[in-house]
Formats: sequence, C-alpha cells, structure tokens
Amino acid sequence: MKFSGAGLVAILGIALLGLLPLVAPPYYVSLMVPFFGYAIALLGFNLLFGYTGLLSFGHAMFLGFGAYGAAIVAGVLGIKSFEAVIVVVALASMLAALPIGYFCVRYTGIFFGMLTLAFGMLFHSFLFKFYHLTGGDSGMRVPRMNILGLEFAKYNKIEFLSGPFYYYCLALLVLAGLLMWRLVHSPFGLHLKTIRDNARKAEYLGVHVHRCRLAAFVISAGFGAIGGAILGFRIGLADPELVYWTQSGQLVFMAVLGGFSNFFGPIIGALTYTLLQDQLQSLTQYWRFVLGAVLALIVIGFPSGIAGLVTGLRARMQRGAA
Repeated sequence: MKFSGAGLVAILGIALLGLLPLVAPPYYVSLMVPFFGYAIALLGFNLLFGYTGLLSFGHAMFLGFGAYGAAIVAGVLGIKSFEAVIVVVALASMLAALPIGYFCVRYTGIFFGMLTLAFGMLFHSFLFKFYHLTGGDSGMRVPRMNILGLEFAKYNKIEFLSGPFYYYCLALLVLAGLLMWRLVHSPFGLHLKTIRDNARKAEYLGVHVHRCRLAAFVISAGFGAIGGAILGFRIGLADPELVYWTQSGQLVFMAVLGGFSNFFGPIIGALTYTLLQDQLQSLTQYWRFVLGAVLALIVIGFPSGIAGLVTGLRARMQRGAA
C-alpha cells in the first residue's frame, strides 16, 4: 500500500501523539485535550473559511452549543454516555445552524463576518442574562461521563484525561480528519473551492452557490459542537466566555497561524497555539501581547502559515536537489 506525502505526515503525527502519554508528564498529556477539541472545531471552521472563502467572526457560538449541550444532556437529562452527547450536540448544533446560516450565507466578505459576529454575541447575551436557564456568568456544570460504556471510576480526573480520554479524543480527531478529508476531496468539496475562487462562474456552471455555502456552514457547526463538548468536558464547565467574540478570534488566530490554505494547517495551528499559550502564560502576564506579535510576524512574513512555510522549504530543497 502506497501513501502520499500528506498521508505519511498524518500517520507520523498520529504515532507521535499515541506515544506521548508514555513519555510525557500527565500535565502535558492532559494539555492536549483542548488541542483535540480545537482541532476538531477548526476542521469544520476551515471548511467554511479555507475552502468556501467565508470568514466567520462568531464561530465560537458552536463551541458553546457543544459545551452547553453536554451540560444539559449529561447534567440535566442524566445521559452519561459521551457518544450519545456527541451525537445529540452535533445534530442540535447543525439544526440551529440552518436558520442562522440561511441568513448569513446570503452575504460574503465583511458582511458575512459581521452577521456571524452578531449572532454569536446574541447567543452570548442569552447565556449571560438568562441566569435561571443557563447559570449566567457561573455557567453550567458538565459532569464526568462514560466513554464506550466504561466508567473508569478508579481513575482520578488527571489520570482519566491523560489516559483513556486522551486516546478517545485522539481517535475522534482521526475520524473527524478522515471524514473532512473525504469531504473536501469529493465533488462537494470541489464545488466549495470553485465558489471560493469565483462564485459567479460557479453559478454559471450550475453550482447551487447558496445551498453549498449553507451546507458548509451547517457541517462546520457540527464539528464545532463536538469540539465544544470536549472543551466543556475537560474543564467540567460550560461557561459563557467560551462563546465570547474573543474565542471566535482565537479560532481565526489558530487557522491563520497554522495556514488555512493547507488541510493540516488549522490542526498545526491549534497545536502550536495551545503549547505557545501555556508556555507564555507561565512566563509573563503579557502573553497576549506576545501572541499578537507572533500573529503579526506570521501574517507579514509567512502569509501561508506554518504549514505553508514547511511546504515552501520542502519545494525549495527539491528544486535545489534537482
């Protein structure tokens, strides 16, 4: 069986992540759980941004759908199966994304971005003000759940996050990556890229532009909700800050940092951001300033992000060897 260069890189990355719990302290292993959540959410975000050309400034609302959905399904309804929670929050988020996307995808550029930001802030205000339903600024507790029908009761929280749940999230990321890879390399994915490059020409070719944009919006919402459920499970809380506009900006930051024009770019961005943020927070209280400077340097010097930089270096080495 032959693998492409991208396939070999993916297999190597999965193998390294699989070995991490064997060589790294539990703290750094559990630190990878939010990376998995953001990486899955960014796969969906990049379907909208990198492949369809629609930059959402309010995409964190779907993280909130996932986290609050997990709190309601597991905490209020008492369904403690994480698989059931994932299915429910993904479907609920996609259902909610239908009317939101219907209005948003009628616009492009800054108008689309500002409209998604408006919906995101409306949802944040709802979570913040309706205290009797959402817990207001205190949020809602996300209880510990079973995975694959197993409770893992003998594990404390750190052991659970850095052991069974770590591998569970790794498997989820692999499945989500395979699904998204198949999606963007299907005729539907080609339609999205055509719409991104020239919507008018795509329409002349018979592509249903609004339907395809809406489908991409709804699918990205499902991925966002799964990522949000993982983030809520990790900290045990669904907090309104998770859907604040700064969180949406963080998703954009990760996508740009890793390179939104590359399939693996957002995943690389999520990993780099998670590690960079952790290290900077331990070094200085001005870590946001440093992150902003890093983003400015990336945008100015390497507009294709880290993935684009690596691809460019490899192409230069191949030309030099030829």
